[in-house]
Amino acid sequence: MAYRIRPDADFTDEFRSVATEQLDYAVTVLEERPDGAHEAIHSFRKNLKRLRSLYRLVAREVPDFQDHENARLRDTARSLSAIRDAAALIGTAQYLQKTARGKEESEALGRIVTILEGRRDRMAEAESELENRLTETTGILKEATAALDAVCFDGGHRKNARMLARSWRRTARKAKAALAACHGEGSADVFHDLRKRTYDYRLYHALLRDVWPGAMKAKRDAAKDLVEDLGRIHDLAVLCELVEAEPQIFTRNDDLAHLLDAIIFRQQEDRRQALVKAEAVFADDPDEEAQRIELLWLTAAN
Repeated sequence: MAYRIRPDADFTDEFRSVATEQLDYAVTVLEERPDGAHEAIHSFRKNLKRLRSLYRLVAREVPDFQDHENARLRDTARSLSAIRDAAALIGTAQYLQKTARGKEESEALGRIVTILEGRRDRMAEAESELENRLTETTGILKEATAALDAVCFDGGHRKNARMLARSWRRTARKAKAALAACHGEGSADVFHDLRKRTYDYRLYHALLRDVWPGAMKAKRDAAKDLVEDLGRIHDLAVLCELVEAEPQIFTRNDDLAHLLDAIIFRQQEDRRQALVKAEAVFADDPDEEAQRIELLWLTAAN
């Protein structure tokens, strides 16, 4: 089953099927690891993000379930995040090198990439408990699957439509607020908040796409592009935090100066471009959008 909830099917069955598919895939990839442990962790974390968005979509109807499972999934993802985050920093430095503004900067950033690769490898060698944690994680995911048996949406189609509309409105309003904050203070935290709300917004379009396939796909694609831009902005902030936390790993001061200068430049450019895209993605009024979702959901079931 795809990551979607069909409006003409039983909502409880659809919800459980989508959630079970994500959990089963996460368990499989952690157990089989076709591309190695760290790529398996990356894949598993993406599955958990999809799950958490799904659970937020129904949070108003099953608040206790959402609170408990969201905490379970969040903590589980964090337990396996360190090495994967170290690998993501390498990708960020490679992005800076690719967009370097000159030969000297490019060469300096190339040496930074090598340093970050060495840091990742040292962390991997020191991760003696990784195998045990992977095994523990698959057990937790199976518990999360069993918890789905207690979830039931028995209020009827119209009530489900109102639930979806309220969740949609809430997410769109939060995104609008985050976007306004990005234009204001523009801190790394508010850009990260915009990224999280855009991620939910994108996945809501995927989950409910059957109500208006063409329009939903266009908006989903635009939101996906924005999420990727905001992800790079977040990664740049994390790389800057690493410089502050572990300055000793950067052995050449001139390379470090090039790195910080490149981060600042790219943050400014990427933020400017992301804000333009965000204004387009969140151009609609949240109340009107939510009303449209409710009506489309009701109409699509007939």
